[in-house]
Amino acid sequence: MAISERAQAQAAPALPAVTPGITVLLRDSIHLVRGKRVGLITNHTGRDERGRSSIDLLFNAPGVRLVALFAPEHGIRGSAEGGARISSGVDSATGVRIHSLYGETKVPTPGMLADLDVLVYDIQDVGARMYTYVWTMTLAAEAAKKAGRTFIVTDRPNPIRSDIIEGGLIEARYRSFTGLHNVPVRYGLTPGELARYLAGTGQIDAAVTVIPMKGYTPSMWWANTGLGWIKPSPNIVDADAALLYPGISFFEGTNISEGRGTTEQFRLVGARWMTTAPAIARAMNSRKLGGVRFESVTRTIARGQKQAGAAVPMVRIIITNRDAVRSTEIGAHLLKEIYSRHPTAVRFQPRGLEELSGARALRATVTGGGAIDSLLVQWRNTAAGFERDSRSWRLY
Repeated sequence: MAISERAQAQAAPALPAVTPGITVLLRDSIHLVRGKRVGLITNHTGRDERGRSSIDLLFNAPGVRLVALFAPEHGIRGSAEGGARISSGVDSATGVRIHSLYGETKVPTPGMLADLDVLVYDIQDVGARMYTYVWTMTLAAEAAKKAGRTFIVTDRPNPIRSDIIEGGLIEARYRSFTGLHNVPVRYGLTPGELARYLAGTGQIDAAVTVIPMKGYTPSMWWANTGLGWIKPSPNIVDADAALLYPGISFFEGTNISEGRGTTEQFRLVGARWMTTAPAIARAMNSRKLGGVRFESVTRTIARGQKQAGAAVPMVRIIITNRDAVRSTEIGAHLLKEIYSRHPTAVRFQPRGLEELSGARALRATVTGGGAIDSLLVQWRNTAAGFERDSRSWRLY
């Protein structure tokens, strides 16, 4: 190799280990969208391995007509807070119409699909049942089949590994847009695999084509993929927040802060009245839960968030070994520990904890004196059963 060639090779950035499904679609399966009128469900996380927007890639792809965009929760740019209604509009860069799927409707209407041949889903998920993007995916897949449109999922990594499953299933009475179908809290699938599993088991009435990634393996953490991290929503600031989210999100069903309004979302849990934070941290450390340790801190929580104020006592969760972390177990133990010391201060939303955890069992165990360890045995057995049941639908 000439010196100049060697220098160029050394200067060239290394390609990521994983090639997202959107690249594979346009490189190897372009026939699925060439000559077609395409709608794209996406947001700011829809990017290829070079950081290029999926919107721009499809808009500029030869022979492809991108005629509609669909925005999930948090909006097409991902900047809206959770639960905020998303408005329809026009994409300023391409002039393509944007339909909101988190406003007047969460399901693409026949009118939205009338001028399409193909509907593509390309959004980075976090691997937790209460995260709404995948439910936008399943509702859209069903609507596409009903309208006679092709539905394609361009697959993306599960940032918290797709070979670890945690938590219980969700009872029918507690299903909502934060848990629409019967999968564990941390379901251990990529978006494409989840769609295949739900369609294959008849939980959704959909015909789904999945474009797999290249180079992905289930044991990969986000850092192993080589892809750049883009916050999928305002409070999932990094992959560690995503890892703790499945269990620490249980606190969203209470009056206890889960760290929103700080710089350590889902790594802090506390309240102004939680004066026993040092004792709670010591008790949690004594349990020797895998992959984490706990410390007592104080933090100021921003206005507009739960427990806003100065010097709020909190327990901080520090990850020491990602492979050993089981966030649903951390969340359950921590909620029990706090409630046991402050039973009159803890408040629960009417159905919040049930919709997040999937059943009444967690609240009953926390408030009724039951043993968390017994509940966790049930969750582990459920997770093992789901792993067996989902094997046929896995791609990696």
